[in-house]
Amino acid sequence: MTHDHVRRRLISMPVALAAALSMLLAGASAAAAVPASALAHGSPTSTAPLTNLAHLNFLLDTVQLTAVEGHTTYRLDENPKVLAPWTYADNSKGRYTRVGGGSLDPVTGHWSQGAYNADDISRTAVVYLRHWQQTGDETSREYAFQTLRSLTYLQTTTGPNVGNVVLWQQTDGSLAPSATPVELPDPSDSAESYWLARTVWALGEGYAAFKSADPEFAAFLQDRLHLALASLNEQSLAEYGNYDVADGVKVPAWLIAGGADASAEAVLGLVAYASAEPTDAIATTALTQLTEGIAAMSSGSVNQWPFGAILPWNKSQTLWHAWGGMAPAAVATAADVLDRPDLLTAAIKDAAQFTPQLLAAGGADNAWTPTPGESQIAYGIDSRVQSLVATAQATDAPGLLDIAAITASWYFGANRSGAPAYNPATGTAVDGIERDGRVNPNSGAESTIHALLSMLILDANPALKAKALGINETVSTNGLSVMEAESGTITGSGSVVTPASAWTGESNWSGGAYVGLDAGDTLSIPVPAADQARNIYPIVNQTVELAGSTAWTAGKSIDLGSTPNGGAGAQGITDAPGRIFPFSLERTLAAGATSIVGHSDGTASVDALLIQPLISSVAVTGSSGDSTLYVSAANDIIVWKSEVPRGYLLEQQAFDATGKLLAAGHNSNGADRSGRVSVGAGGFTLVTLVQK
Repeated sequence: MTHDHVRRRLISMPVALAAALSMLLAGASAAAAVPASALAHGSPTSTAPLTNLAHLNFLLDTVQLTAVEGHTTYRLDENPKVLAPWTYADNSKGRYTRVGGGSLDPVTGHWSQGAYNADDISRTAVVYLRHWQQTGDETSREYAFQTLRSLTYLQTTTGPNVGNVVLWQQTDGSLAPSATPVELPDPSDSAESYWLARTVWALGEGYAAFKSADPEFAAFLQDRLHLALASLNEQSLAEYGNYDVADGVKVPAWLIAGGADASAEAVLGLVAYASAEPTDAIATTALTQLTEGIAAMSSGSVNQWPFGAILPWNKSQTLWHAWGGMAPAAVATAADVLDRPDLLTAAIKDAAQFTPQLLAAGGADNAWTPTPGESQIAYGIDSRVQSLVATAQATDAPGLLDIAAITASWYFGANRSGAPAYNPATGTAVDGIERDGRVNPNSGAESTIHALLSMLILDANPALKAKALGINETVSTNGLSVMEAESGTITGSGSVVTPASAWTGESNWSGGAYVGLDAGDTLSIPVPAADQARNIYPIVNQTVELAGSTAWTAGKSIDLGSTPNGGAGAQGITDAPGRIFPFSLERTLAAGATSIVGHSDGTASVDALLIQPLISSVAVTGSSGDSTLYVSAANDIIVWKSEVPRGYLLEQQAFDATGKLLAAGHNSNGADRSGRVSVGAGGFTLVTLVQK
């Protein structure tokens, strides 16, 4: 399509779309900037749309493509221009400036990584596709079309890497298969990758959206999807049914790039595609295999780390991360399409058991390794929201929507900074909030994309949206906490050890250090007093070669249980021998106890104590009033006593460990004046303070 032909097409488009697309295809400068506060940041309402694509539109730029060996796209000869989002948007003195990855070479105009990347292009396409499907917006349809054309150009169509995807691209349209610093795989299309998985996501949703609207383009997307699946079938999916070993645990060998996280994003696209083309055996088989692999990464229980989460990486038994945590959403939606209710258990445990514990521990941290840590970003929040809503719908579990509302309120101020993380007046989202509340004010593609995906799901669910907007502050959390082993007192020859790196290759030493004990040594670790019993999880580096165990007592004599010093399974595919793992103890620590003592009968490496109240809580407030979420890590119903101000009632809804309402009784539902809150075994109860 010639440039003049493009301009002729604009005549039949809405005026706003024509003007916007003309500007983009004319090619905006890479130095373009817009005010960070172009519109007043007013308080959002439950009736006005939250989804604002203005900033994502600003990130888009025109890319001039040239046919090269192995890379082409839909109607390239007719229209060599496509749209792609810049990777980052730096906020400097109140204005956003688009920048690429790495450093800029002023001579070539190339970035050391690139200006645009397949990860963001694919997810940008998903935003526009969903917005178009949800609202009928023609601008979003056109932008979805152009970003899908951009994405498919990055897919390699010939040679040994056929079906894989190049990650980076420069502003002049040239591909950058090898970035600086080096990223794996290198070149980026030499093996399957996260960006291949995300390409499958966009192609699947793209096909479903364009199947009727533009059958010719849909057929092109279908061909490219089959090309991607053929590549996966020669790589990870060729291992379907085989298992690797990770520290003695069987893990599926057929996940994309070894990740349930990457595989989940591919599944989201395959669900959309299979819903539109249920007789396509190639896609349905891949969907089935990937979903089974993701579900197989479910781990732990209400009182066993990681508390029912789906682990993201088959090379670690002690790493979970919020970013890319779409696994429950993928499993829940795929189980419905495949008519495989047996797969739902993994999604339910992650959504109904793990996520409430996550909120009580402070929210969707970028990593638990195995202790909670790092910043929080929109990618992680969106992953939780998408997963909670999908699982609630698949299992008819209304309690999960209450959890989703509290999770989504992060965007509106219920976060560690106390300020909104998303601005519906501009469509910008902060790039992260640190554990101490510091905010990264930039608004790059990834944060913008995932904030918008969250806003789309809120706009599509008015009741959920109203609940989320009614919360703008986290008053308090009381959940998982960490006491470092090195804070304790060592008796004997043991000592504090500080390794050269906290990262072992599969997890972190909490606090960057641990305590090494010898046979006969003791370690007394102080713990804060509490008004309830707690589960204690000593974090021990369990290795293959060590022997014996460490016995744990409350104070000097009350037996809590023991943890193994050695006996770890075979290292297998992991990058470090042994595992730094939080082991469950047989008995709880009584209320009021202030120390825990470890007595080792052999060599041991103790990292920290993970402390979990039997009843954790998250208190939030906002225009909807004061609410508290109580979360159980107990095996029985617990009745919790809460203070009720004069003139108020506690209105409560109690849910079981699957997110469904508890049966009547135990004062579990309805209004209560006494302050008695009933929390089901492994479940959660939402309590709202209301005036009589």
